[in-house]
Amino acid sequence: MTPLYLVGSTHSLIESRNLLPSLSSASNLAGKTKAPEISACLKIKDSGNKSEVEVVVHMDLYLLVFFICLFSICDHCKSDVPVGFRVTLPVPSEFNMGFLGRAFLMETAQIVPNLKAALSVEAINGKYSCSLEVFLGDTKVWNSGHFSQFYTSERCVLELTKGGDLQLRGSRERIGWRTGTSGQGVERLQLLGTGNLILSDAMNRVKWQSFNFPADVMLLGQRIDVSTRLTSFSGNPTSFYSFEIQKDKIALYLNSGNLKYSYWEFRPSKSRNIVFAELGSTGLELFNGRHRKIAQLSSQRYEPLRFLALGNKTGNLELYYYSPNEGKFVASFQAFNTTCDLPLACKPYAICTFSNTCSCIQFSRRASHLGSDCNGFSRGFCGGGQVEMVELEGVVSILRGIQTINVSKEECVNLCIDHCTCVSALYYAGGSPASQQECFLYGLVSGVKQIDNVPGLSYLIKVPKGIGVDHGKTASARKWLLTMGWVVDGLVILLVLGGFGYYFFVIRKRRKNLPGSDNT
Repeated sequence: MTPLYLVGSTHSLIESRNLLPSLSSASNLAGKTKAPEISACLKIKDSGNKSEVEVVVHMDLYLLVFFICLFSICDHCKSDVPVGFRVTLPVPSEFNMGFLGRAFLMETAQIVPNLKAALSVEAINGKYSCSLEVFLGDTKVWNSGHFSQFYTSERCVLELTKGGDLQLRGSRERIGWRTGTSGQGVERLQLLGTGNLILSDAMNRVKWQSFNFPADVMLLGQRIDVSTRLTSFSGNPTSFYSFEIQKDKIALYLNSGNLKYSYWEFRPSKSRNIVFAELGSTGLELFNGRHRKIAQLSSQRYEPLRFLALGNKTGNLELYYYSPNEGKFVASFQAFNTTCDLPLACKPYAICTFSNTCSCIQFSRRASHLGSDCNGFSRGFCGGGQVEMVELEGVVSILRGIQTINVSKEECVNLCIDHCTCVSALYYAGGSPASQQECFLYGLVSGVKQIDNVPGLSYLIKVPKGIGVDHGKTASARKWLLTMGWVVDGLVILLVLGGFGYYFFVIRKRRKNLPGSDNT
């Protein structure tokens, strides 16, 4: 009989002769939350090429996390499962915020940290998601629900059918995700040492692989090309980040609606073409059509890399190695090292200041509808008679929008005014008459940061007619920027100096006046 390991509370009630003592405590993970009470009823069947594992776990309201590992008779996880394999996780009848159930199905025999595949049930957005996941140590590196979550009730089922199709199913056998490999001779599901999850036939030919559907992580040895990309989600339902391979560069993009804006790029020298990229132990290697390396985005450490990640909340690109001394993965390269260089460091209609704090834009003292909440404008933005452009000095957007070259500043302004979806523009005339004039149009006001004044650089925001009029349509915006920059940075300095002053002149004086203190 295949043993099963349940990781739960130290107070767990467990009924199985093959179940070992708890490996960790869910009550510890939940802080001071009441320890859960768990009972497990196991049904394990082994008959020919049909393997079924049915797990039924009863839990009270306080259970937040449970982990289940399915082990082989040799007391270590297998790296493959055969056709006919099926595992079921129960889904709580009531929604419990923070709930996470996970059954580890396979693992590799590598040194720590090794790779594992798991079936997971997780509380997300008021529902329970069911997904197949791959982990490197404790870091999730692939998820079947990365682009589209499969929400279910009652149960979460993973089955490799007799026809060779890998499926996730919920109640009433509803299919929420599948590989579409039925009838292709699939014999097994394997987790390779690279972290690639594959379906293969009797001749070990790959019929499906997770590397063809990357999420937000690229593992050592993994390749991506122009047909694939990494994606991560900022938490804003209307936007997401992407890391893409293009003919002449690799680049990071903020995708918003139907438009996307680049905010970082790396180009090979001599305008050489890129066909694919592969993560090596020393960096991200770029190759041409002849499989020759033409450039590399290098790690800044000597330790071998384990993965590349596109940050979910930040959109930052990072290379990671494993530090045995710290017992965790550590970044050896970051595309951005300062907060204000990140695309969504602040809310829309806010500026990231020199002190790395965010401040909402106040276009005029009468614009009370645009205050500390940075909500922007909700009116229609079409027609020169209804809108105007307000210029902000000493700011720039790190995003690069729709580009038009060799136009005047007035033409750039009119392009945005006449374009219904344009809400801001960046114009740069260069430092000499021979310089190329560039106009960038944006469908959002984001990625804006404070900089020292640059001659010929203008950032403009579209506003309803009359909003920017105090002493001319550009004066109020300029005054806001200078005042807010000084105020925010000044407040930070005053707070620091005030803290030191309070300590030296008040707290230390009180200590000296205490009875028994040494005043010598």
